[in-house]
Amino acid sequence: MSVSALTLMTLGFLFFLGLVADLIGRNTPVPRVSALIVFGIFIGPAGFNLLPVSIGNWMPIVSDIALASIGFLLGNSFNIKEIRKSGKTVLSISLFVAMVTAVGVAGGLWLLGCSLPVALIYGGIAPATDPASTVDVIKESKVKGEFPDTLLKITAIDDAWGLIVFSLMFAAAQIEMLDGGGLHTLLGGVSEIFISVFIGVILGIPMSFLTGRIQSGEPSLVEGLGMVFICSGFALWLDASYLLSAMVMGAVVANVARHHERPFCAVEGVEWPLLVIFFIFAGVSVQLEYFLQHLLLIVIYILLRIAGRFIGAYFGGLFAGKSASFSGWMGMSLMPQAGIALGMALTAANRFEEFRSVVSVIAMATVFFEVAGPICTRFALNRVKESASAKTGR
Repeated sequence: MSVSALTLMTLGFLFFLGLVADLIGRNTPVPRVSALIVFGIFIGPAGFNLLPVSIGNWMPIVSDIALASIGFLLGNSFNIKEIRKSGKTVLSISLFVAMVTAVGVAGGLWLLGCSLPVALIYGGIAPATDPASTVDVIKESKVKGEFPDTLLKITAIDDAWGLIVFSLMFAAAQIEMLDGGGLHTLLGGVSEIFISVFIGVILGIPMSFLTGRIQSGEPSLVEGLGMVFICSGFALWLDASYLLSAMVMGAVVANVARHHERPFCAVEGVEWPLLVIFFIFAGVSVQLEYFLQHLLLIVIYILLRIAGRFIGAYFGGLFAGKSASFSGWMGMSLMPQAGIALGMALTAANRFEEFRSVVSVIAMATVFFEVAGPICTRFALNRVKESASAKTGR
């Protein structure tokens, strides 16, 4: 069988798994994102190993495309008018969650015996979230109102805080290991954030004015995806964060392009097929042999991160004047963690051999949070919906 035939058949098979996952999501308590990851584990090397070897060539580019598209769509959450309505809540909860999670995980692991540099790396990775699965669960749940809107905004800004926290903690870890070598990394982290934002702004301004006017009528999918790919490509070329760049570009379009909203709707049209492949590949990449080797550390990391999310969201919400119920359910909604965390772990591992084990631990913890996290998010959304219905008497 030719490579092309095998590739097309494999893609068709994966898309049909997406249909099955969608049916599961609509008829059971299990979100379709979690189902896709489990499917990936079963058909990958950790399961029955049904996929061709060439699939490894698809995974990086599909992940980049899916996350860049998600980043652009999340940028729509940064509409200035909307932020003015809930800006204090979003900033307060997101900052508290990021800082409490980072400090809690790093401090907890250090007190339990991890070396300080390794504990700092885990602490820097812990705040990272998974915007893709969170957005998908919100759409699937069809819950409307302040809670899901706030969750979307927090998810959008959470990874920006995560990048900053990781850069600072990675620098601190290197200072501890190299006795002063972290200043260069700290400046590099600040530079990465600046370049990412700069790319998003520079490309977002012309997109705001040109898209939808290149041809009559509403802007097309070609225009939207074209700009998303160019933006993420430039970011990758300059070793910046393509997710942050795409997010900033989406925010610029949301605030500058007053004549339409269709760039977001157009990209949404291909979002789910990309996510089907993305989440299946996340399951395929799982290597179960690392599970028993680092089981205790994985469990401790998971428990500390869960505690950090709940505590941070609770006190961040109370600081913003939200109810204890609102804050508690928000903490449960912020559990998913995926590709960005793995990217951070690989960055650390590529710099120092001592951090190689971090990749294995984060990979297995990611599987847990990608399977259990969307379930937690969906449960919280449904409880908020039920509470709102009870208050209105519906």
